[in-house]
Amino acid sequence: MTLNFGVIGTGAIGREHIRRITNTLSGGKIVAVTDVNQEAAKQTVELFGIDAVIYPDDKSLIAAENVDAILIASWGPAHEQSALAAIEAGKYVFCEKPLATTAEGCMRIVEAEMKHGKRLVQVGFMRRYDSGYVQLKEAIDNHFIGEPLMIHAAHRNPTVETRYTTDMAVVDTLIHEIDVLHWLVNDEYKSVQVHFPKKSNHALEHLRDPQVFIIETKGGIVIDVEVFVNCRYGYDIQCEVVGEEGIVKLPEPQSISFRKNANLGTSILTDWKDRFIDAYDKELQDFMDSIKKTGQPDGPSSWDGYIAAVTADACVKAQQTGKQEPVALSKKPDFYKKTIAETV
Repeated sequence: MTLNFGVIGTGAIGREHIRRITNTLSGGKIVAVTDVNQEAAKQTVELFGIDAVIYPDDKSLIAAENVDAILIASWGPAHEQSALAAIEAGKYVFCEKPLATTAEGCMRIVEAEMKHGKRLVQVGFMRRYDSGYVQLKEAIDNHFIGEPLMIHAAHRNPTVETRYTTDMAVVDTLIHEIDVLHWLVNDEYKSVQVHFPKKSNHALEHLRDPQVFIIETKGGIVIDVEVFVNCRYGYDIQCEVVGEEGIVKLPEPQSISFRKNANLGTSILTDWKDRFIDAYDKELQDFMDSIKKTGQPDGPSSWDGYIAAVTADACVKAQQTGKQEPVALSKKPDFYKKTIAETV
């Protein structure tokens, strides 16, 4: 079975996904593309030498009879309308984060998917597929360190563009930790608070950087996440889980050690795409494989997208108020509690 993809958005991440589906992964084929910049769509088709129809908009692409799955890699505010149209058409959806830019928008997608009657949507939270995080989760699930008590995490970038704003530390950066950390410990969030340490001289005038987010789960685990997007030295993702009987830590990316110029060291990555390239491959391969095997995706769900949106909203509010803000989630529907085997 070959899954025919229609891709909405041919910017950086859209092109990366087209490349991996065409050249790296198995079971998928790009048959349609669209972009608000039609020239960009044309250039992408030519770049990869693919036999794909270029559609004028997302609606016409979704309606194409030979398109089985929609890969949404467009501008974030456009994700909701494309996802809803794809669900209405009964087509599978792989949606890059955010699923929608508001919690209400995510809930509309959740409700549309439940109305359809089976899972169609997977959200692009790739860290769940990173081998380091997978090892962390296995250790926690197997009670290797007893009950988790605390998590210390950091998300550091060497620098960011001038358009990057204080709230983007949540919606563009912390959003990955928001998803992967509650998945790691299988516990939902209760509250969030934000602290602003001394500002880096490298941060632009309009940006407060670094930031420290304190997140508490319903089970009492306290999580601190440092977001520092002008650290200068490289792209650095850290995660340490402190348990009753020990500590487990995210392994460093593989890198050669060197002796040069009277120094002993290892190189540090500077590009996020290099850090998680394997995870991006694995998430899309899993999307295709699970559909082939069970008839629906098995990765991060629309409900996970909703959790991320609600938590992000609370974090942004905490940035503004300086207070501890509650994370008010709706009750999880039984639809998303079922296993894949129970829904096919």
